[in-house]
Amino acid sequence: QVHLVESGGGLVQAGGSLRLACAASGSIFSFNIIGWFRQAPGKEREFVAAIKWSDGSTYGADSMKGRFTISRDNAKNTVYLQMSSLKPEDTAVYYCAATHLIGSGGTDRKENYSYWGQGTQVTVSS
Repeated sequence: QVHLVESGGGLVQAGGSLRLACAASGSIFSFNIIGWFRQAPGKEREFVAAIKWSDGSTYGADSMKGRFTISRDNAKNTVYLQMSSLKPEDTAVYYCAATHLIGSGGTDRKENYSYWGQGTQVTVSS
């Protein structure tokens, strides 16, 4: 079992920045990918970014590249999502999730993730 806890959400003005953290515990050797997803009210949960635990390879949604950066700290079993130039449309609950994938395909599909955190709210005011 893998336990994921997100933190770092909050209220920020448009143009501001936030850094989210996802702390993993439990059977951390059972996954090799951690991803971030977000879900706005009334919308589907969408992929934001993912990172391979072993070598730090990253995968990101094209619409957020250049503003969102994913990174990891293996010593702390923590993955970060640095978000900058935030826009009101970035308002959502942000979730981290973990999975084990062979190859790099499928990191953007929520159906491929087995473990999920409880989410952290990010609100961007205009």
